[in-house]
Amino acid sequence: MPEGPEIRRAADSLEAAIKGKPLTDVWFAFPQLKPFEAQLVGQTVTHIETRGKALLTHFSHNLTLYSHNQLYGVWRVVNTGESLQTTRVLRVKLQTADKTILLYSASDIEMLTPEQLLTHPFLQRVGPDVLDMRLTAQDVKARLLSPAFRNRQFSGLLLDQAFLAGLGNYLRVEILWAVGLAAQHKASQLNEAQLDALSHALLDIPRLSYNTRGMVDDNKHHGALFRFKVFHRDGEPCERCGGVIKKTTLSSRPFYWCPGCQM
Repeated sequence: MPEGPEIRRAADSLEAAIKGKPLTDVWFAFPQLKPFEAQLVGQTVTHIETRGKALLTHFSHNLTLYSHNQLYGVWRVVNTGESLQTTRVLRVKLQTADKTILLYSASDIEMLTPEQLLTHPFLQRVGPDVLDMRLTAQDVKARLLSPAFRNRQFSGLLLDQAFLAGLGNYLRVEILWAVGLAAQHKASQLNEAQLDALSHALLDIPRLSYNTRGMVDDNKHHGALFRFKVFHRDGEPCERCGGVIKKTTLSSRPFYWCPGCQM
């Protein structure tokens, strides 16, 4: 399941394809979106924002296309005039002179005015995005200690998009291993050093994943690339303490941890 870093990299690819280029053709599958097709021709995409797993495609005349991939939605980039051989159902087409972006299979798609953007139920509920560079470790620490979250076990909290958007299962596992905390811990139980370490890891690890995952580090700089320390490594030795990595299920998702150093 894609998490924040993967969604942001997908948004980067879409931006690189069509940002700032006049739209030459627009098509929507859903009847309620049809009136916007003609309005958008000639407009440009100014930027594409991510809020967790939701994409906000902002147009030059202040409308915003909200889309959430849910389980099956996927965006693709093609050269204009080309088509994809797929069994997926096309939902959105945004075409420019040379590139076209296509959204398949998603069902949660809306066009929003600036006023509607401020009151949208999902966007109202979701927390700040971990890849928003305006978000600081101090901001995260304040959220950890807030009444809404301070007594929540990390096993569930780190999957709750209302806490921080963009986190998901592999990030939950890797963040807790990095700071040596168990899934059953709560922020209210931590000392200042632990709170500071967790607050930084909640930002640093997703941002490292976004910046480097899938890239090769030819210089072999230790720690320069994101790689799994415990995720999908059950039965292997922990590189920090030598203990055996275990697997269980927490909050209905597979969870990996080292009993030797996550106390």
